[in-house]
Amino acid sequence: MSVINTNIQALAGARNLNHSQEMLGRSLTRLSSGSKIVNPSDDAAGLAVSEKLDAQGRRVRAATTNAQNAISYVQTADGFMSGMTRILARMSELAILTKDVTKNPTDIDLYQQEFIALQDQLRATIGGTTAEIGGTADIDAPLGAFNGITLFGSNSTGLTVTIGQAVGQEMTISESNLRTGGMLDIIQQDASGAYALTASDATAIQQITDAIQHVAQERSSLGAAQSRLELATQTLKVEFENLSSAISRIRDVDVAEESTQFAKYNILVQSGTAMLAQANQTPSTVLRLLQS
Repeated sequence: MSVINTNIQALAGARNLNHSQEMLGRSLTRLSSGSKIVNPSDDAAGLAVSEKLDAQGRRVRAATTNAQNAISYVQTADGFMSGMTRILARMSELAILTKDVTKNPTDIDLYQQEFIALQDQLRATIGGTTAEIGGTADIDAPLGAFNGITLFGSNSTGLTVTIGQAVGQEMTISESNLRTGGMLDIIQQDASGAYALTASDATAIQQITDAIQHVAQERSSLGAAQSRLELATQTLKVEFENLSSAISRIRDVDVAEESTQFAKYNILVQSGTAMLAQANQTPSTVLRLLQS
């Protein structure tokens, strides 16, 4: 039917051109942003899933940070105890030297002075109240601390570390209380501030040996905790990698595929523009009928 007022072909051409332009714009936005989901309507379900996965990934990264900080805590405590072991080894050496029958009292006194200095260092590192380690004053700020947390005091509940992104994924680092047992015999003072143990005591070597064993046991416990924390850290890194991969499949645009779509719609826009121009010329054929 030949009409002038209603150009069905032009309307259809305009509709197709608008659609092609819309798809071209969407493809251009995807390529420029690198994201497959430009609007929520592009993939509503995928957007919801990716948001949950993203939140889970953030929790995994936070748990990784927690575990790594806990490793630093353990390594700091172990570093202090490594130094304590060397101090105790030197103290045992001094205890043996005081038993040298060729040494005069002045020589023995020099050994004792160094012995006391080493005890002072151990006491300052471990810290504690007078009720715990004796002496004339509390040591409230011991050298053995990590970010304000005392390393070698009493803590029956231990230190709980979150090592996973879900509720209940935790582990406990047990206390390293050096204010008791063999170490207490080394650093304990009486009410006047004098040490209960001297280098020349008959039991000095045995007590120092017990203290070395005490420190070794605590280091062993910390070593086991560090091994678990390192394993947890590696597991969390793999989990974060897999979550990132899953999010990428949902959100990230496939550039090769989208480039093909962009080329397709670019051609459709150009051809649609040409065909719309052609369709707009169709009513002019009616003039031929009028001219005749």
